[in-house]
Amino acid sequence: MPAGVGVAAFVRAYGAFPLPRDLNFLWTVGAMLVALLALMLLSGLTLALTYTPDASLAFSSVEALERRAPSGWLLRSLHMTGATFFMAALYLHVFRGLCYASYRAPRQGLWTIGTLLLVLVMVTAFAGYVLPWGQMSYWGADVASKAVGAIPLIGGTLEQVFLGGDAPGSATLHRMFVLHFTLAFTIVGMVVLHVAVLHAKGSTSPSYRPGSGGASGATLPDAAGRSRMLPFHPYFTVKDTLGVVVLAILFTLVMCFWPGLVSEVENYRPANPLHTPANIEPEWYFLPFYGMLQAVPSKFGGLLVSGGAVAILFLVPWLDRGTAATCAAGRWGGLRWLPCVALAVLACSFVLCGLAGRHHVQGGWMLVGRLATLGYYLYFLAFLPFYARLAQKELRS
Repeated sequence: MPAGVGVAAFVRAYGAFPLPRDLNFLWTVGAMLVALLALMLLSGLTLALTYTPDASLAFSSVEALERRAPSGWLLRSLHMTGATFFMAALYLHVFRGLCYASYRAPRQGLWTIGTLLLVLVMVTAFAGYVLPWGQMSYWGADVASKAVGAIPLIGGTLEQVFLGGDAPGSATLHRMFVLHFTLAFTIVGMVVLHVAVLHAKGSTSPSYRPGSGGASGATLPDAAGRSRMLPFHPYFTVKDTLGVVVLAILFTLVMCFWPGLVSEVENYRPANPLHTPANIEPEWYFLPFYGMLQAVPSKFGGLLVSGGAVAILFLVPWLDRGTAATCAAGRWGGLRWLPCVALAVLACSFVLCGLAGRHHVQGGWMLVGRLATLGYYLYFLAFLPFYARLAQKELRS
């Protein structure tokens, strides 16, 4: 079969893919993430052409790119702003999955791949944060190495592997550069796999009707006699395009008028091992986990709690044993208010952990950080199992 015929057949099949007609604007975040990933790859590959992963040259190579290379400042601004928007969209995508139970059967594999993607993106973002080798980059690597070193028995070895020596230096930069570069293409492969599994299993629906996903074969009409499914093109391509355009407008506004939202002043100073910044803190998208890390008195305990906040997402499909039927009974029956309150507590806990991390969990923020961490874990370990059983009981009655 000629290649052109195969591509045309694929495009036709993709355009005809059935999706529930009631998908809301939150489902366009996936298209935004794909657009941002393409931007990050193109800008990152261009930046890599002039970057030098050496402790004595890294900062000057970044400065030379911004000040001397044609449109170098624009390339770096695109990459930095893209990182912030990508993480924000990714968190919103995960929250949408929790809100509409996109992890339930038969989509457990889809959720697992998505959570693995979240981990890979977070590691890639941290590695990229170290590369400019400014003050925050250096001390961020130093704090991360000490957190890894707190692991019993193997911590010292892992710290040596992470740093490549006794302190952050050229070896650390080489490791972070290779990791950042390699994981970027790994993420692309994982995204392709994520989309393939999505098309195999079908999409969830805000209505929570049993079998509303595309792969479940549900094409029953709704109350008005209309099909519950619509082809991807033109209905959802238009909606996704609108979402990407809105994203591009917000992206441009932040990059051109509020660049301070996505950059650190301290990171425009070269790394100095002899001068510790007054406030060492990660980027905003790591602040909730940083707050959890600091809320626990023990270094190793804080590392477990902080890392567990991401790891627990892998267990969500098995913590929530509900089905589409029990979800419909609970969410649209007498228990409709309960998941809304629980999700609000989860979101507030996540934000409060970030604020506690921003204030270094000092004074009253220590109590706020600990309560917020508890609220975050209670959603997964207490509410999800309890709500599934409660909804099942309501369904039987």
